[in-house]
Amino acid sequence: MSPRTRALTLGGLWAPLVVAAILIPALLLRDRLPDPLATHWSSGGRPDSSMSLPVSLLFAIGIFLVLWAVSMGVAVHGQVFDRRLSRGYWWAVLAWSGLFAAGMELSTVLANLDAPAWTEARSPVWAAVTVLLVSVLGAVAAGFAFRGAPDQPVPDGEAPPALRLRAGERSVWVSRVLNPWLALLAALPAVVALVLLVLWFIGVLPSATLWASLAGTVIVFVAGILTYTVSVRVSPAGVAVGFGPFGWPVRRIPLAKIETAWAEDRFPSQVGGWGIRGVPGMAAIMIRGGDCLVLRYRSGGQLIISTDDARNGASLINALIAETPTP
Repeated sequence: MSPRTRALTLGGLWAPLVVAAILIPALLLRDRLPDPLATHWSSGGRPDSSMSLPVSLLFAIGIFLVLWAVSMGVAVHGQVFDRRLSRGYWWAVLAWSGLFAAGMELSTVLANLDAPAWTEARSPVWAAVTVLLVSVLGAVAAGFAFRGAPDQPVPDGEAPPALRLRAGERSVWVSRVLNPWLALLAALPAVVALVLLVLWFIGVLPSATLWASLAGTVIVFVAGILTYTVSVRVSPAGVAVGFGPFGWPVRRIPLAKIETAWAEDRFPSQVGGWGIRGVPGMAAIMIRGGDCLVLRYRSGGQLIISTDDARNGASLINALIAETPTP
């Protein structure tokens, strides 16, 4: 069974199991539950919000089904199963969404059990911590179990491309990639900040709330600006990766640290999304799917960079490595 077929089969079975896990405890114990249920607690552990049982169940099922549908859509139309890392991510998200939704609904039911009214329900902190811990551990286990075989460092057994440089010749390769959709998303925090300032100016938003909210929007704005466009420069000094419209900050990688380079098609679904992603042994600067420059370090790790004309960049890197004495 292929990884994609396995995912579609088991993923299809996962949905009714999770829905049943959400519904069955609540329906079996409904005579011992107040109406409505306490569904949210303040920092002091006292309930401050309520829902009827049907609405609570529909809310939990709806949240899960949205995440499940997105995961299944990625499985049908994406390249998520081409890479070991992305397979692990996919299974982890699928497992986490079901365990978290079912666990939170069960904890809500237990917190309301035999309470005379929703205002008398109590939810200990350890209940939420347990749900979070179980869902995270389940996600890690699922991702590990179904991640599959390791990827081949160079696709199809091809030798890495390399140029033939003339004696004394100095060559430089420069490329830049831009994602207009990420640029648009980067602009949204600026719009939010403007709205917050207007609300503060007319007296609707307190100053303390304004500054706390602005701090968050500024962080998101800066992160978006730095990751909607990336430039890559290859020269005898090494590989320089510049972030943002001004190419700053710059990450510099000496040639002595690189074992080889090649071009390969990679997609956000294979590395965990857009932007800067990383796990032990691999990092990715993913601006858009498609042509990518892949660097393999002498230490064994990899760096994947979205960029145009990646094959020529990889060819020059390999040619420069061949001319550089190994320390």
